[in-house]
Parts: sequence; C-alpha cells; structure tokens
Amino acid sequence: METRTLDNLQSLPYFAPELGLIAAALLLVVWDLVAPARLKLAGLMAISLAALLASGGLGAYFLATDAGPHNLFYGLLAFDRFSNLFRVLFAFATAALLPFLVPPREPGATPELRREQGEFFTLLLVLSLGMNLMAASRHLLLIYLSLELVSIVSFVLAGFKIDDARSSEAALKYVIFGGVASGILLYGMSWIFGITGSMHLGECAARIAALTAQEGKVPEVVFVGTICVLAGFGYKISAAPFHMWTPDVYEGAPTPVTAFLSVGPKAAGFAVLVRFFSDALGAGGASPGVETPWPVVAGCLAMATMIIGNLSALGQENVKRMLAYSSIAHAGYMLLGFSVFSDAGVAAIAFYLVTYCFMNLGAFLVVMAVAEESGGDEALPAFRGLGRRAPLVAAAMAVFLISLTGLPPTAGFVGKFYLFSALITAGGAWSWVLAVAGVLNSVISLFYYARVLRAMYLEKGDRAEPAPLRPLLGATACAFAVPTLLLGVAWGPVYDFVARSLTMVR
Repeated sequence: METRTLDNLQSLPYFAPELGLIAAALLLVVWDLVAPARLKLAGLMAISLAALLASGGLGAYFLATDAGPHNLFYGLLAFDRFSNLFRVLFAFATAALLPFLVPPREPGATPELRREQGEFFTLLLVLSLGMNLMAASRHLLLIYLSLELVSIVSFVLAGFKIDDARSSEAALKYVIFGGVASGILLYGMSWIFGITGSMHLGECAARIAALTAQEGKVPEVVFVGTICVLAGFGYKISAAPFHMWTPDVYEGAPTPVTAFLSVGPKAAGFAVLVRFFSDALGAGGASPGVETPWPVVAGCLAMATMIIGNLSALGQENVKRMLAYSSIAHAGYMLLGFSVFSDAGVAAIAFYLVTYCFMNLGAFLVVMAVAEESGGDEALPAFRGLGRRAPLVAAAMAVFLISLTGLPPTAGFVGKFYLFSALITAGGAWSWVLAVAGVLNSVISLFYYARVLRAMYLEKGDRAEPAPLRPLLGATACAFAVPTLLLGVAWGPVYDFVARSLTMVR
C-alpha cells in the first residue's frame, strides 16, 4: 500500500487516540478540582479507564481494518501497524496499573500514594501520551521531545511519596542520570543531523545509505552519533552501562510507579530504538557488500546487560530491588532479538514485551500485596510461608517467577524461544555466541527466582494464620497469571497477530 504524507488537518483523525488522552488529562484536572471527595477516586478511575480503552480500542480498530500507512503532520509521525500495535500495548499496560492505585480499606492500612491522586492519574495519562509519540516519531526532534516528556513525568512519579526519603532519593538519581543521558542523546542527534542535513528519519536513511555505499563502510560521524543516540535509548530501556539508576529508582519509587516503569517506558524505549535503527539507519537492509558494526554493538550491549542484571540480582534480599535487576536482565534478552536486525527479531521483541507485561506487572502486584500486609517489608523474609498463608497468591507469584526464568509451560519460555530462534536463524558464529550467552544467563536467573519460591514454600514464617492480603490485588495477580500460562501453551494466534503488526512506513 502506498504511503501518503498528510497535512495537519488530514492527520487529525489518525491522531485521535492521542487527542483523546489529552482531553482526558484536562478533564481529570477539572474533575479533581470540582468533584466531591466521596466520588473523586471513582471519577478519576472512570475517566482514565475510558481514555485508555478509547486509545487502545482505536489502535486495535486501525489494526483490524489495516488502515494506513501514512506520514502524519508532514512526516513528523508515522501511522502504521507498528505504531498502532504499541498504542494497544501502552493502553493495556497503563490500564493494568489501575488496580495498584485503589487505596486499601482495611483498618490501619496505609496507602502508598498519600498525595492527591488526581495529580497521579493526570500524569499517568500524559505519560501514556508520551509513549505513543515515542513509538510513532519519525523526526529526530520529536523523538527527543517525546522521550523527554516520558522522562520528566517519570521523574515526578518516582518521587511522588514526598514524605519518604527513599522516594525523594530515587527521583533525584533519576533526574541526574536522565539529564546526562538526554544530553548525550541530543549530542548524537546533532552529529547525525550535521552529516545528513535532515531530521526526518527517511531522509537521514537515504543520505547515510549513499555515504555508506560511497565509502564502503559506515562513516565515522554516523557511528559516533549513533553510539550517543544508543546511550540515550539505552538509559530508557535500562541497558548496561546506562542502567545504574534502575535499582535505586525501582526500590525507592512507589510500587505502582516501579511496576509501570518496568513495562511501559521500557516498551516505548524498544519501539523508538527499533524504528530509529530501521528507519534512519536502514540496519535491517544495509548496502550489499558493506559490513555494518550494528550487530556487534547491539550484541555486546545485550550480553553486558544480561550479565550485569543477573549477577547483581543474585545477592539481593529486597524482592523489589531484585526485580529491578531482573528487569535489566530482561532488557538484555530483548536486545538479543534486536541485534539480528531482522523481522523475526523485531517480532520476537514485540511478543516478549506482551508476555513481559503480564508476568512483571503480576510479580509487582504480589510484592505490593505482601508489603502492605507486612508493614512495608519487601524483603525475602516477608514471603516466608506465603504458600500456606495465601496459597492462590503464592501460586500466581510462582507462575510469574517461572515465566521470568523462561521455563515451560509459561509465556516467558515461548518469548525466549522466539528470541533465541531469531538469533539461530540469522546464522553466524556471533549469533551462536549470543544465543549461548542468553541460555546461560537464563540458568543464572533461576537461582535468584528460586530463592523467592523457597521462601514461599519451604520456609516457615513468623505467623501461621492466613495472610490478610488485599483481595483486589490478589485477584488481579491471579488474573495476570492466567494469560501467563495460556500464552505458554497456546501462543500461536497472539504471535501471528504481533508478527503481522510490525509494518512501518518508509
């Protein structure tokens, strides 16, 4: 299908999901100001959920009708199956966060978010808007602005517990590392703009391809600029060595924020990473006879990320911090699929992100429920005896941990299978080295996930009575465990749908 470039007015119907999120964010501000106290939370939930359903629903409708592809706003944004797939994913990940935000009703229970919740819901929708823009951006300046929008809102959410020193520390570290990464990203973009004379990704690709063919190699200026850009994107996906903010921020931020940061912005980071390398560098279809350094660079980044994430997680006693290092390792697994620069690799990343949403959000839900019941304790001893005190929630946590390890019959196993399959299909000694490194790192991860399983089922806790975990959190965790298991045995339709939804405009 021919790609059309639309002007501002023609683009508006295809920009409807983002317009809906903007309108809902403004409505949340008004509702927070005028609504009576007893109806405020219900209204905030309803408005947010309606906006997210509309955004995800429109993305799904565009996918079902195979609308597009178009270049919106004179080429600033892409409207294609790739952007619509991520619209659906972002809407789901944000909506799945809503159960985290319902305050506990039990006597003496303390909600994690003590400030006005209207602010939190508004920021959440703005964050969802920024992620949509990241996945659709085809212009260097818009990539930078959308990434900054996501980052700045994330800074605020990480420090939302203003009376908690750990939360304030998390936000400060996030800001410092984010500022450095932002500067490096902008510097790299200036190099690419300098040599191509354009900020539009398609025009950059044509100029870089011509220079590469002329010189017989990737120009040094492009290489340096791309490494700097990769540093900015690596910060967003928690790839080593740009991961240093992750454990402290994940541990100090409110658990709902941590859960969302581990899924939503990470998925947006991979979306913009894939689009940049595919659209601006043509990494998937380099000039014939010209070897590019991108597979080696991405492979080294993947190995470093997996190794640092898994080895650092081994000695963690705080389960929330352990999951933070785990999220770093999982970014490394997804970078394995990215390193082959093929359609199979991108499909594997997208499918893994879908499965990762269920298993990682579910694991953080259980951590939040246990912390509430134990007075804020997120350490391993708080999980002792959970298999006897709360068998359903413990079983759900076991499913999530097994899936995060990558063992059958769970979605994590299928996701890693497709990642490794993309590597092996690509062929070459380097791909086999990366595949072996991925398998070995999966084995290492079993040791720290098994520590939580041992605490839940093989160790006795201080109390023997049933754990009074919040029913909403427990039920939602069990609900997330169902697709985590189903996608481990009947993944075909979902994978096929994801694989068909990766077409990008050119």
